[in-house]
This record gives sequence, structure tokens and C-alpha cells, in this order.
Amino acid sequence: MRLGLALGYWGRGPAADHVTLAREAERLGYGSVWTAESWGSDAFTPLTWIAARTSRIRLGTAVAQMAARSPTTTAMHALTLDHLSGGRMMLGLGLSGPQVVEGWYGRPFPASPLTATREYVDVVRQVLRREAPVTLDGRFHSHPYRGADGTGLGKPLKPITHPLRAELPVLLGAEGPKNIAQTVRIADGWLPLYWSPTRPEVYEASLAGLREDFLIAPMARATVCDDVAEGLLPVKAMLGFYIGGMGHAARNFHAGLMARMGYEEEARLIQRLFLEGRREEAVLAVPDAFADEISLVGPRERIAERLELWRNGPVTDLLVLSPDPHTLRVLAELNS
Repeated sequence: MRLGLALGYWGRGPAADHVTLAREAERLGYGSVWTAESWGSDAFTPLTWIAARTSRIRLGTAVAQMAARSPTTTAMHALTLDHLSGGRMMLGLGLSGPQVVEGWYGRPFPASPLTATREYVDVVRQVLRREAPVTLDGRFHSHPYRGADGTGLGKPLKPITHPLRAELPVLLGAEGPKNIAQTVRIADGWLPLYWSPTRPEVYEASLAGLREDFLIAPMARATVCDDVAEGLLPVKAMLGFYIGGMGHAARNFHAGLMARMGYEEEARLIQRLFLEGRREEAVLAVPDAFADEISLVGPRERIAERLELWRNGPVTDLLVLSPDPHTLRVLAELNS
């Protein structure tokens, strides 16, 4: 199991320590560094900045949102950064949810998310392989565009720039069982939002037929500390926000996933409290047990013991979310 560094997205302003952390992770032997986006900083620009200041570590988006760009635009970003970094790029994509897609990007959330994802990946693959002009008679991503409001003059094109790698890895962030199963079929890897090494049965059916080279790269917050309960508070804050606020009461993919992982009543309570404006209570309602099983928190000895659980499963790359160089160093030592 390789280690990766997950940097996430910026908060109020640029994260001053991201390049420093990425360079330290490279020095420690981490295999990859990952950036993200929500509705603020984008995923590709900080990754390019990091690429210019590192030399070996692989560069991934976890995730770039599909609604933010047409699939050809995304492929252009990926092939450009792959060239500039000497073949270190990994493209992680996610569909996001209706609140963000319609509220931030001003686009309709696809009525058939699986079809939209499949078409998006198809177009990206065509660009990167550059075998012929891009064509797709699709429901969401037709190339050329065939809508009634078009001119009808669209011409199939292939990229002027020859991609460095036709098989640049494409990974998908997927939560629902059908979406995960499709990810296994069409992508090179999967970026789970929550992964519990003690509950492999949650994803067992969806992961049937895994290829030997398929990547499973979950993100886990890590903190080396003496007080486990205190160390879990940032995990609970993240869970409270995603489960309570990242979605509608009737359609929240994160809450649904928590429910499938055995915490249905708790997920509904967190949602209700958050939507009522009782955010601190929502965070406190996140069970310590759930926060603990999807993270690595506590003294070095405890983390060493729990890290074995992650290594014994199908995870190929553990993406460590931690702004603490000491924690990154301890995990590198334990995983060596």
C-alpha cells in the first residue's frame, strides 16, 4: 500500500503550506499528492504550482468536478499538466451533487448520473488516445454538439497536441453501489469518500471483478496525538458538514453512504440538526466510532496497529489528509 498526500481545496484564501507539505511528502517517499475543488479554488492550478516545485511525486485531482468543465476541457488540462510534469498526472473526477452542480455551476444535474459519467469518461479517453476525431452520439456529451439550438456546423476534432500518455490514469469518486460498479468497469481507479477497513462488506458486491492493476485510493484524516477524542474532532467536523450540509434533505449522497455503513439513524440526526442551523450539535452527534474507523488518529502505537487493517485490504493508495509534517513522517516510517 502506497501513501499519498491529500491537500483538499483552499478555504478562505491560498493555503501557504501546500507546497511545503508536498515537498516533504516527496522527500518521505509518498507516491502521490492530490488537490481538490468545491466552489472556490480550482484543482488544476495549485497542482501545477506543486508540479513545478517537485520532481518525482505523482500529481492527482481528488476530485475535479465534471460539471465545472466540458470533458474535452478537462482532457486538455490533464494532457497539458502531464507533459509539463513529465508524465506524473492522474485524473480524478467526480460528479458532485445537485446543490453544487445547479447552485454553483448553473447547470442541470443529470437525470442519469451513470450515463453522464460514462459519456464524460469516454470523451476524455478519446482525447487522450488521439486515435481519431472525438465523436459521441450521447445524451449529455454529444460530440459534435447536436442540440436544437446549435448551428449544425460542428466538426469532429482531435487534439492538436499529442498527449504524452494515451493511458493516463482516470479515477472516479463514486459513492452509490451502481456508480462504484461502473467505476470498476470504465476507470483505472476509485476514490472512495469514506473507507472503513473493518467493513469490507459495504463495497464487496460493487467491487466484484477487480482488475489486478485497479487503484483504490481512499482519503483518511490522520493525526498523531495523545488524546484520541480530541484528535477526532476535525474528522467529526468534516463529517458534520458533508453529511449535514452537502446535499438536500431528500438527496444527500454522503448521508446515504453513512447509512449504508451502519449508521442510518445517526446520519438522519446529523442532517436534521445541521439543516435546523444547529451545526455544533450536528458535529457532536457524529459517533466517535464512525469517525475513528475511517481515520487514523491517536498515539503512534495505536496508528501502527490500525494501519495494518488498511494494509490487509484492497486499498492500493492511502491518501493522508494531514497538515502536520510530524504525522506525515510517522506514517511514512510505519508504512516502510
